[in-house]
Amino acid sequence: MNRPVRSHARGAALALLLLSVIWGYNWVIMKQAAAYAGPFQFSALRTVFAALALFALLALRRQSMRLEAWPWVLALGVLQTAGFTALSQWALVAGAVGKTAVLAYTMPFWLLLLARVFLRERLRGWQWLAVLLAAMGLVLIVAPWQAQATLGSSALAIASGLSWAAAAVVTKKLRKRSSIGLLPLTAWQMAFGAVVLVLVDLAVPAAPMHGATWLVVAVAYMAVVGTGFAWLLWMYVLDNLPAGIAGLGSLAIPAVGVIAAWIQLAERPPVHELAGMLVIAAALALLALAGVAHARGRGPVRLRH
Repeated sequence: MNRPVRSHARGAALALLLLSVIWGYNWVIMKQAAAYAGPFQFSALRTVFAALALFALLALRRQSMRLEAWPWVLALGVLQTAGFTALSQWALVAGAVGKTAVLAYTMPFWLLLLARVFLRERLRGWQWLAVLLAAMGLVLIVAPWQAQATLGSSALAIASGLSWAAAAVVTKKLRKRSSIGLLPLTAWQMAFGAVVLVLVDLAVPAAPMHGATWLVVAVAYMAVVGTGFAWLLWMYVLDNLPAGIAGLGSLAIPAVGVIAAWIQLAERPPVHELAGMLVIAAALALLALAGVAHARGRGPVRLRH
C-alpha cells in the first residue's frame, strides 16, 4: 500500500470514529427533544431541514439532482426516513436512549430474514447463529416476564429497525433498476419522507411545542451535523475503506448512545438489559466480521458521484 492510499485509509478511519460519535449522540438529542415537541413534530422538523441540507450539499458538489425511479425512491422515503425516524423518536418518548438505540440497531437481523423472503437470499450457518444470538439479546432487553410500562416503546424501537430493514430491501431492488447516485438518492428519499412526516404531523393532534431556542439549536444540529455532514463523512468512509470494515466500525454507534445517555442523562440500564445489549453487540460483530472476511482483498468500495 503506497503512502497516499495509507493516508486516505487513516483519514477514513478517523472519519468513521467521528461519524460514530455524531450518530451515536443523535440519540441523546432525540431523547431530549421528546420533552419539547411531539415525536411527529420533531421528526418532521429535522427531516425537512435535513433534506434542505442534503440538497445544498448536492449543489455544493455540483452533482445532478435528477430523480430516477421515483416510486421506489418514494417507498424508500416512507420506510427509511418517515418510518425509521418517526418510530424511533416515538419510542424515545417513554423508552431509554440506550435500550431504544440497541433495539433499533437490530436492523441487520431483520434484513437477513426479509432478504430470505423477498430477495431469495439464503442464510448461511454463521448468519443463523447471529440471528439466534440477536433473538436471545432481544428477550433479555425486552424482558417480557416483567410487567413494564415501556413494552410499547420497545415494540416501537423494534418496529423502527424493521422499517429500516425493509428500506434496505427496497434499496437493493432499486439499485437493480436505477443507477442514481448515493447522495441524490439520499436527498430525494429524505425529501419524500419529510413530506410524509409533515402530513402525519398535521393530521395527529399534539401539544404545542415549547423551548423554541433549544429546538432551533437541536434541529439545526440534527439537519446540518447529524445528517448533512454525517452523510458526507459516510461517503468518504465508503470511498476509502472496505464495506465490511465500515460496517464493523459502525457498531460503535449504539455504544456511543448508551455511554452518552449514561453520562448526560444518568440512564442506568438494569443488568438484564446490559446483558442483552452485549449479546446483540456480539451478534452484530459476528455479521460485520463475516463481511470483513468477504471483502478482504477486494479493496474499498467506489461510489458513483
